[in-house]
Amino acid sequence: MAADEKSRAKTEQAKGKMKQVAGRTVGNERLTAEGRAEQAKGDARQAKEKTKDALTD
Repeated sequence: MAADEKSRAKTEQAKGKMKQVAGRTVGNERLTAEGRAEQAKGDARQAKEKTKDALTD
């Protein structure tokens, strides 16, 4: 399960980065903000998984 969550975090981060870059490219602030939010969500998920790994080791 942890590997699945880690891969989901990486996917969210990558999708967020793509949205953010696309938003900047076309000048769409809403898309840029959505990208930043998605990246933050991925970052939070990754931090949660790292914490769980540290506590179980």
